[in-house]
Amino acid sequence: MAPSNQLEVPQKSRVTVVGSGNWGSVAAKLIAFNTLHINSFHDEVRMWVFEETLPSGENLSDVINRTNENVKYLPGIKLPKNVVADPDIEHAVRDANMLVFVTPHQFMEGICKRLVGKIREDAVAISLIKGMEVKREGPCMISSLISEILGISCCVLMGANIANEIAVEKFSEATVGYRENKEIAEKWVQLFNTPYFMVSAVQDVEGVELCGTLKNVVALAAGFVDGLEMGNNTKAAIMRIGLREMKALSKLLFPSVKDNTFFESCGVADLITTCLGGRNRRCADAFARNGGKRSFDELEAEMLQGQKLQGVSTAKEVYEVLSHRGWLELFPLFTTVHEICSGRLAPSAIVEYTEHSARLPLLESPVHLN
Repeated sequence: MAPSNQLEVPQKSRVTVVGSGNWGSVAAKLIAFNTLHINSFHDEVRMWVFEETLPSGENLSDVINRTNENVKYLPGIKLPKNVVADPDIEHAVRDANMLVFVTPHQFMEGICKRLVGKIREDAVAISLIKGMEVKREGPCMISSLISEILGISCCVLMGANIANEIAVEKFSEATVGYRENKEIAEKWVQLFNTPYFMVSAVQDVEGVELCGTLKNVVALAAGFVDGLEMGNNTKAAIMRIGLREMKALSKLLFPSVKDNTFFESCGVADLITTCLGGRNRRCADAFARNGGKRSFDELEAEMLQGQKLQGVSTAKEVYEVLSHRGWLELFPLFTTVHEICSGRLAPSAIVEYTEHSARLPLLESPVHLN
């Protein structure tokens, strides 16, 4: 058979965003802008919506498609017209070879199991999810959960990313973490990068993901400090100690984690912005002002309009890891945050733990803690 003189036209990548909350909707906005302007992507961006009935009686997905606005989780922000809300998750992912996961981390195992055998064989994924699953054998990062259940490559994207600020196109940065395939990482960078959302890639999935996960625990501590009106010096000390515990725990769990990752947007920048303005800080502030007498579940329902508070569940998961491995005394900040959240300690204990500071120098050499 004679060789064809026609050049093969590369197939365009199709993108689906699995999740449609505040950050999921902003991610869809970023991605959909780029798919319209980059020829290697199909224009349409599917966004899976966990269907809800609005007070008007309409389905949320129908309203998003009619108005190009997620009126519940991102009100006032128009999504590009090429974002298509789809309440059927299997239909939403069926044709996509690039899957963007952005749902509360506690739902991810169930979502992944539901998608087994339903996605394309050539699909790759990226996780924007901040959290971990704690199993008997130890912590499982969400990117690993996705890879193990679905059998696909999974990068992560984390950074100093308060969604409502990115939605109105205020400048921010983010970090893509990848394992081995730099080409896939660069494609994710291309998909997310805009003039107001600058994205870079580092070869350190666990480091990037743990930064995004653990900073929510530190943000709770910062919120307690704000609620008790302890001042900026105390808050700065909490953030510094928190960063040190983030780094120490990350390197204990995954020795491959790189020091430089903590100086990327996913590291110190994300810690700063979350401790200054994120939802975890706000709810912890309210918790402390109420003397711990109102539960986080109650505050979440009142303050977050259906969004989920990640820090409290992450603090519990981190505590379980530390307890199982006998590391509680080595991580006094992480330990104390959970004990405050669970009602064992008063919010004021966030600074009282420093009586144990003699043990803190151990964290400077975590390699000796095995």
